[in-house]
Amino acid sequence: MIKRKRLRKGLLFALGALAVALGFLGIFVPLLPTTPFLLLAAACFIRSSDRAYRWLLTHPWFGSYIRSYREHHAITLQIKIFSISLLWAALGYSMLAVVTALWLRLLLAAIGIGVTIHLLSLRTLTKEMRASLESAPLPE
Repeated sequence: MIKRKRLRKGLLFALGALAVALGFLGIFVPLLPTTPFLLLAAACFIRSSDRAYRWLLTHPWFGSYIRSYREHHAITLQIKIFSISLLWAALGYSMLAVVTALWLRLLLAAIGIGVTIHLLSLRTLTKEMRASLESAPLPE
């Protein structure tokens, strides 16, 4: 029983670490989503390691990002602009310089439109939302 529990925690921790790595890559790779991976990491860490969970939520880059999405379903305007710009720069290059098949170009365009709609549908983090996050206690 104890071995099972330890194995489960170890697997959840490993999955959380992988999710953090993929979330970090998602900052720079347009079609790799950052938010779902960071939320998955938080879910894995809360069940496997209090220390890793605290680290993630207090991390200078990821912490406020995760908390703002979890609490308000919101991201900053800068993240929206950066994400959409990088998405379309990469997709535009791929569609014009790499892909020759029309159906694949249309698929990439459809994916880009879908991701853009999703990002624009998220609320923009306001000063009031940010203040509520800063005043909320962090995990101990």
